[in-house]
Amino acid sequence: MTVKHLDTKFTCISLRMDIFSHLGKNIQDYLPFIHFTTLAILPTLHCKQIVLTLKDKTMKKLIFALSILSLLAFNNATAQSKRQAASAGRLEFIEVEPNVKLHVTDLGNGQPIVLIHGWPLNNEMYEYQYQYFVEKGFRVIGISMRGFGKSDRPYGKYDFDVFSDDIKTVLDKLKIENAVLGGFSMGGAVVLHYMDKYNGAHVSKLALFAAAAPSWKQREGFPYGATDEAAAGLIEVTRTNRQQLIEDFGKAFPATENSISPGMAQWLANISSNASPYATTQSIIALRDLDLRPSLSKIKVPVAIFHGTKDKLCDFVFAEQLHKGIKNSYIVKFENSGHALFIEEMVKFNTELEKFAKQ
Repeated sequence: MTVKHLDTKFTCISLRMDIFSHLGKNIQDYLPFIHFTTLAILPTLHCKQIVLTLKDKTMKKLIFALSILSLLAFNNATAQSKRQAASAGRLEFIEVEPNVKLHVTDLGNGQPIVLIHGWPLNNEMYEYQYQYFVEKGFRVIGISMRGFGKSDRPYGKYDFDVFSDDIKTVLDKLKIENAVLGGFSMGGAVVLHYMDKYNGAHVSKLALFAAAAPSWKQREGFPYGATDEAAAGLIEVTRTNRQQLIEDFGKAFPATENSISPGMAQWLANISSNASPYATTQSIIALRDLDLRPSLSKIKVPVAIFHGTKDKLCDFVFAEQLHKGIKNSYIVKFENSGHALFIEEMVKFNTELEKFAKQ
């Protein structure tokens, strides 16, 4: 027996001639006795009905065979129609503007925690947060910014207005409310800018993880962070030797060489290597030009500031400056961590974020 599809919804049985060889005659012997009349639609099978005019007893066997096969087909179709979807039906890619989609990891149910990655990582960096928070009864959502991870990487702007607009569109489309919004490193600067630009839309709490804020670069009245020369040198390396940049960046990521395993270090390097080279350069230029100090007083929601005391990429003084500028904030010190606090002290990171979300 073979199955032919009449269309995307209905199937009909066709019988190969060799099935009926046991009848003692070739099926062609019966063709003169088969009269095909007008087409009718069976309400239960939705299948073409063949009306046969019987000329001898053997044709009864043919009808019996057809009946059995039709019944089997009907039972099979009914069983398939009863299957319930195994997935929750959530989108993995969300369009934020024409021809630009962002990759989203969306797991669990409950209060939403939305996580924004750092530079030049993507939402895979939160692998050891996703399952933890799902099991604790949260809905956890990781967004890869355009140009990073599996998100589209169009030619165009890669600045903090664009990143904030993209986050707003994703949260709008997912109908997220009362979220805990968290950002790591450059992602910390992204979420601060988002809170200022959109007045905290969809967000009830803010978490900053080793944030490259309020200013990644030194400027008047802010003698902390990268010098002009250091920033220019880093930007140039993204254009001329990105692979060396990722290697050097990886060495400076943990507090010490033994703070994370070689496997973890390679995992982070692989994630960083997956970024668009163009987006890597353009986003760090945008970070160089960003000064968030005027935005801090506009943050009205509770803010938790997670920072490693041994951070070599974003000095702990950043956390102190953020705390000074944001009224309703507190610092969680990670005494044994550098920049990679989310894996160097994974248990503390997860439990402190859970505690903050439940407060």
